[in-house]
Amino acid sequence: MVKRLLLITSALAMSSAAYAQNITGDRNDASDDEDVIIVTGQLSDFGALKSATPIVETARSVTIETEEQFRDKGALTLDDVLNYVPGVIGDTFGFATRGDFPQVRGFDAAEYRDGQQVLFGFYNNTRSDVYVLEQVEILKGPASVLYGKGTPGGIVNAVSKLAGPDKQSEVVFDVGTFDRYQTATDLNAQVADNLFVRFVGLYRESDTQINFVQDDAIIAMPSITYDDGQTRLTAMLEYVDRDSDTAQQFLPLTGTGCASGDVTITPAAVCVNSSGDKVELDTYLGDPGFNRYDTNSTLVSLLASHSFTGNFSIDGIFRYKDADVDYRQSYIDFLGAVGPPRVDANGDGGRTFFRSNAFSKQAAFDLRARWAFNTGPIEHELFGGVAYQNVKTGNEVIFLSDPATRSFGAINIYNPVYGNVPPALFDDASFFDVGDTKTDDYGLYLNNQMSIGDLKLNFGLRYDDSKTESESSIQKDDALSFSVGALYAFDGGISPYVSFAESFEPVIGTDGLTADPLKPREGKQWEVGVKYQPPGTQTYITFAYFDIEESNLPNPSSLINQPDSQQEGVGAVKGFEMQAQTTLGDWYLELNGSILDTETADGVPFASIPEEQASAWVQYQPVAGALEGFKAGFGLRYVGDNESNGTGAVGPVRVVTDGNILGDFLLGYETEGWDVTFNVRNITNEKYFATCLARGDCFVGEERTAVVRVGYKF
Repeated sequence: MVKRLLLITSALAMSSAAYAQNITGDRNDASDDEDVIIVTGQLSDFGALKSATPIVETARSVTIETEEQFRDKGALTLDDVLNYVPGVIGDTFGFATRGDFPQVRGFDAAEYRDGQQVLFGFYNNTRSDVYVLEQVEILKGPASVLYGKGTPGGIVNAVSKLAGPDKQSEVVFDVGTFDRYQTATDLNAQVADNLFVRFVGLYRESDTQINFVQDDAIIAMPSITYDDGQTRLTAMLEYVDRDSDTAQQFLPLTGTGCASGDVTITPAAVCVNSSGDKVELDTYLGDPGFNRYDTNSTLVSLLASHSFTGNFSIDGIFRYKDADVDYRQSYIDFLGAVGPPRVDANGDGGRTFFRSNAFSKQAAFDLRARWAFNTGPIEHELFGGVAYQNVKTGNEVIFLSDPATRSFGAINIYNPVYGNVPPALFDDASFFDVGDTKTDDYGLYLNNQMSIGDLKLNFGLRYDDSKTESESSIQKDDALSFSVGALYAFDGGISPYVSFAESFEPVIGTDGLTADPLKPREGKQWEVGVKYQPPGTQTYITFAYFDIEESNLPNPSSLINQPDSQQEGVGAVKGFEMQAQTTLGDWYLELNGSILDTETADGVPFASIPEEQASAWVQYQPVAGALEGFKAGFGLRYVGDNESNGTGAVGPVRVVTDGNILGDFLLGYETEGWDVTFNVRNITNEKYFATCLARGDCFVGEERTAVVRVGYKF
C-alpha cells in the first residue's frame, strides 16, 4: 500500500517539478531566518482542536488550507478547497450547486463554522462562500470527544474573516468562464482604541457548466471586535442570498455510463436498453420554468475570551442561525440498474417533480475554561467546557411521480423538450407538511494536553445527551466518548505519535425485533504516524496510518432473512496518508497522497470513494529582484477509480467509474497595492464523471474554469 502511494505521489511531483523547470536553483536558506513561517497555518482557540496547540505537537491528523493557498489554487467553492487535502474528497458527487458534500476518510464530514456545526439535515441550508473564509481546517478521524455526535471520518471547520488589528482592506473583481462576474470587498478599520470593524461582502452573477443553471449570490458579513489584549469580544452577522438550480441532473446510466468507456458496468445486461448514443455532459433534464434552488440565511455569532491571569482564561461562542430554502426540481426517472428499466432504447424516460419549502433554525453555545499549570515535571494545558445546541428543521413537499404510465409526460435525454409542468406544483394547497423535528444536544467535556519534556500526552473525555423530537416520536441517546494520544518530539524534528479516538452518531428509528430505539452508530480509530519539521526550516512532512471501525450499522444483506434486528453491521476503513509542504527560497512545493481500503457491512467498498488519491502543487514567487511580485503555479490532482454496488432485477450490480488526472494553473503579478491573477482549473478540460451509482445515475465532474481576478489592496 505505502509503496503504491509513494509511486503515485512521486509521479505527480515529478510532473509538477518538470513544469517548474529547476526547483533546486538559487534559493535562500530558510535556516538563516530568525522567524520561520510555518507553512501549515495556525490553529486558534476557535479552531478545529479548540486549542492553539501547534499541529506538530498534536497526536492527530490535521490539515489547514489558508486563504492565500486556496486562492492561489483557484478554488471557487469549499469543494475546490479540499481537492488538495489527502484522504478528503470534496466533489464526491461532481460539480454541485446545492452545497458541499466532503468525504473525510470515506465518511460524510460535518461542516463547522468557527468551531460550531453550521449545516443540518438535507437541502435546508445555505452554502458557505470561500471569499468570506480566512482558512479551512480539516480534523481527521473521530471528533466526538470535542464536538459530540458525528461520523468517524472527521470534520471540516471553516474560519470566518472577522474584525481585528492588522487587517488589510481590498476590493476584488472577478471575470470568468460561464459568464461569471463577481465583485467583492473586504473593508477593515480601527474606529477607536481597541475597537475594530470589518465588512466582507460580495455580489455575483454567474451561469455554470450546466444549461439553465446559474450561481448568483449576495453576501454581507459585518463584524466588530473589542480587543485590549486581555478581553476579546467579536460580534458577527452574515446574511446570504443565493439563487441557483441544481447542477446534478441525475444523468441515467442508459445514456452516460452505458455509452461511455469511462464507466464499467457488471453485468452488461444492465445496459441492454442503451441505444449507444451518449448524453452531452451539459444536458439539463429539469425544467427551466419550474426548477430552482434559492436559499436565504441569517447567521449571528458572538465570540468572546477573557484572560484572568497568564494561566487561566475563559472563552466561548454563541450562535444563532435561520435558513430557508425554496427547492424545486424535475428529474428523469433514471432507475434501471437496481429496478425495472425506466429509460428506453430511444432515451425517453418519465419525469418526477419535487418541490420543497424547507427551513432550519439553530441556537447554540460552547463555553470553556482553560488552565495552564504544572504538577512536578508535568506541564498541563487543561480545558473543559459545556456545549448546548438546539436545532429545529421542517419541510413541506409536493412530490409527483408516475414512471410506469408517464402521466406527467416524458423527456428525452438526447434532445430534451421542456414545459407541461403539472399545475398542482404551483398550488400551495398541494403541500404535504412532513412535520418539524427538534433536536437538543448537551455536552460536557474535558481535555488535558500534557508535556513531560519532549513527550506530549493528550487525554479527552466527553459526555453527550441528545434528544430528538418529532410529531410522532421522542428518542433519547447518550454517549461517553474518549480519546488518548502520545507524541514524542525528538530534537531533530521527528515526532512519532499514536492516538485513539471514538465517535457516535444517533440513528433515529425503532429496532424491528426488540422495539427499542436504534442504538447510535459507534466509531473507533487507531492512528499511528510521524510528523517531521526540521528545525529552522519551512518544511512539514507527515505520514499516518489509521484503522477505523464503525458498528451498529444496518444488517448486511446476508442477514436479510434473519430476525428483523437492524444493527449487526460493521464497516471498516484502513488507510495511509502522506502530506509534505516546503518553501525553498522563492519556491513552494506541496505533495499529498492517500490510499483507502474501505469495506461496508456487506463486504463491498464504500460507494463513490476512490481507493487512491494524490496531488501536487508547485509555485514560484520571487520575494526580491527584477521578478519580485510575479507568481506562477501548477498543480496536478489524481483521483482513482470508485465503485458502487447494489442488487436489482438482474442480481448484483457493480458500477466502476474511472479515475482522472486534472491540472490547475496560476499566473499573476502582485504589487503593494495591486494583485492581478489568472487561474485555470482542469486546464485540459477533461470531460469525466465524478461517480456513477448502481441505482442508475451518474454525476458530472467539474469542467475547465478560467477566472481573471483584479484586486486593489489598501
